[in-house]
Amino acid sequence: MKRFFLLSGLALGLLSCNNQEATPDVSHIKLAVEVQHFEDDFFAMDTTQLEVSIQALNQKYPGFTTDFLSNILELMPQREAADLKGFYKAYQPLYKSSAAIFKKQNEEVSNIKNGLQLVKYYFPQYVLPKKLITFVGPVNSFASIITEDAIAIGLQLFMGKDHPLYTSEQGQILYPAYITRRFEPEYIPVSAMNAIVMDLYPGQYFGKPLIVQMVESGKRIYLADHLLPSTADSLIIGYQQKQLDACYSNEKNIWAFFVQNDMLYKTDPQLIREYVTDGPFTNALGKDSPGNIGQFVGWQIVKKWAAKNKGISMDSLMKKDPIKLFEESRYKPG
Repeated sequence: MKRFFLLSGLALGLLSCNNQEATPDVSHIKLAVEVQHFEDDFFAMDTTQLEVSIQALNQKYPGFTTDFLSNILELMPQREAADLKGFYKAYQPLYKSSAAIFKKQNEEVSNIKNGLQLVKYYFPQYVLPKKLITFVGPVNSFASIITEDAIAIGLQLFMGKDHPLYTSEQGQILYPAYITRRFEPEYIPVSAMNAIVMDLYPGQYFGKPLIVQMVESGKRIYLADHLLPSTADSLIIGYQQKQLDACYSNEKNIWAFFVQNDMLYKTDPQLIREYVTDGPFTNALGKDSPGNIGQFVGWQIVKKWAAKNKGISMDSLMKKDPIKLFEESRYKPG
């Protein structure tokens, strides 16, 4: 059975950069996106006058305050006051440490705004969020969500991979190290754009053959890659740089593994799960491989097809039947 091997990144690093076609000029697309820091007002509220404080929050953050209390904190009406105060007290230290990290993230905010301009370029009919709201929620809640008029970023999942919240015993139970290494601030724009991508094209392909799931995952990476043209491909796909380098250097062997084992049209959920879900590595390919290797293969297939169909709209690409896309790509790495 083929195994991964790592080569020097000197030559391969060139392959791992975001090396798509020229980025469209979107300077003419004007945005009116207001950046709001919900966490500042939430953790400044007077918990001895909870009802008044929540009313004030709702006036400043109409809609999102309800989303935060009901969908993020998941407060039950009969215990709302007690649970809210408990969260407020428990997460006050995390809020204070987040303030030192995220008030300096001008580059991340700039990348998100540029990404939204590109969303409007590729999808003129899409209604862009009017606000970018940051918040601090429970560690087991959302990283990014799309609300009625905003995109909201959960800072509790971008505190840096070595934050005690993640390295604690309880934190490691929730999020193993292969996940928490992506809890760095530089992943904020990726998370935000992935939320937009999923809002545009919700995943409807589970239970389909492996090749369908690979291609559909590849489409979403391809789109996110185009929305964040200055972001490293390793961040877009969520691999370590050395893992992405290994994928490119072993692309022929990876593809041969799937073809020779007659996997492409299999629908067995247990088999498919091994190749299209997150994990520390792909068992069949060795510990130097990344988990979710199927998304890498699907991405290469989509890139091959797109190179043969220049000028086609991004919407047409995303809606293209995955089997036809695969067949028309004639993907066969040499």
